Amino acid sequence: MTIVSTGEIIQDAFSRRYGVAAFNVVNDLTLEAVIAAASELQAPLIVQTSVKTVKQIGAGTFAAMFRAYADRAPVPVALHLDHCPDRAVLSTCLENGWNSVLFDGSHLPSVAENQRQTIEVVAEAKKYGAQVEGEIEGITGVEDGIGSDDVADIFSLETAVDFVRSTGIDIFAPAIGNAHGVYTAAPVIDAQRVSDIVAQVPVPICLHGGTGLSKETFDDLIARGCAKVNISTALKIAYMDGHREFFAANTKTQDPPKLLAFVRGKVKDMATDHIRMFHGEGKAA
Repeated sequence: MTIVSTGEIIQDAFSRRYGVAAFNVVNDLTLEAVIAAASELQAPLIVQTSVKTVKQIGAGTFAAMFRAYADRAPVPVALHLDHCPDRAVLSTCLENGWNSVLFDGSHLPSVAENQRQTIEVVAEAKKYGAQVEGEIEGITGVEDGIGSDDVADIFSLETAVDFVRSTGIDIFAPAIGNAHGVYTAAPVIDAQRVSDIVAQVPVPICLHGGTGLSKETFDDLIARGCAKVNISTALKIAYMDGHREFFAANTKTQDPPKLLAFVRGKVKDMATDHIRMFHGEGKAA
């Protein structure tokens, strides 16, 4: 098992009701660390990139880096482009081998326009054997420069179901009271909305804003059909705090490899904890 389609990974998780951890990595260190965690736990994995990361590293460079690590992983691994409102970036990533993309059309003036463009993206992705995640409501919070802190308008169940059916998307990301970033108060999660959508269209649901939710909340949402669970902020915290912790204890060190090994361990531990929390351990065995 090495690089496989996102659809293959997600459909298994959806049918068996476990969650696949989808980590937003920022560089080679974080990429290697999350793959190492998944490999040790025999868990399927989705590696995600933000538009910001793609632009900073370069689509071709990142794709080559991803293949170098994922090709030798003993578990199924897929590469996903997170929240992308830019069709040009989306096309570039598909051309360079991303296995799936989230076309974020929530900023468009109407659901109808979002639907029209999403249909186009689905057709484009199919040419590459890739899958598409879609959304109609912006998830509250700014992540890597994309999004808004405004509370998302929630559309009717009928609108959500029609969007899924008409576009042919493979994964749906509804707003259910979740938010990107660090929760400043306990979120009020509308778990029933997940069940209502899945009851009408059996599509895997993606949970955005997973960092900070309780294990009980994860268990409930995964059981209802949240097969893909996005983790971005927790990775960034582990990465940044790892540097701070190392320098606090090693004020005079001049040993970059030692620093990088320490930070890698922190990121790997974070990934291990989330994979286990989502019940992904052993699912690739």
